[in-house]
Amino acid sequence: MDQQQVLDQFREAEALLEGHFILSSGLHSPVFLQCARVMMDPARGELLCAALAKKVQAAIDQEIDVVVSPAMGGVIVGYEVGRQLGIETMFVERVDGTFTFRRGFGLKPGAKVLMVEDVVTTGLSSKECIKEIIAGGGNVVAGASLIDRSNGTADIGVPLVSLAMIDAPSYDANNLPPELASTPGVKPGSRNLK
Repeated sequence: MDQQQVLDQFREAEALLEGHFILSSGLHSPVFLQCARVMMDPARGELLCAALAKKVQAAIDQEIDVVVSPAMGGVIVGYEVGRQLGIETMFVERVDGTFTFRRGFGLKPGAKVLMVEDVVTTGLSSKECIKEIIAGGGNVVAGASLIDRSNGTADIGVPLVSLAMIDAPSYDANNLPPELASTPGVKPGSRNLK
């Protein structure tokens, strides 16, 4: 599956949005990728995650014991990638703003972990997830995401394998281009929802 085919799947699912968006990082962008809409269709989700799992297997020359994803966006993608790889999956979730293992999840000491996200923008959530994996005794061999919207510039501290990379601009709230400054931003992501 090439990059254009991946983006076509997002367009068909009405998950590649244009407008003025406030990302979970706090940055503003004219582009938003709503992976939850892509994963609504089990066949589409399976197709994309199978392609990502195959790409991970080709890129990472190590055994992987478990997939760990950050909640909320990475949970379904991580589950399906783990299913495709035939390994266990679990997730970390925020408690008082910090990712932590809950629900009886925990890693075996030295477990080789693939951290799976839906979309990477700045890499902040990925790095926070990786920090908790390491604190939990895991060894993160790589990260993976459906989309890398940093176009390869996000550094998460381990190799990042993405199904597609795009160069979607993002801006600080105090430095918006005129086309964004003239319209109110919306926050369609899941972080900080009440």
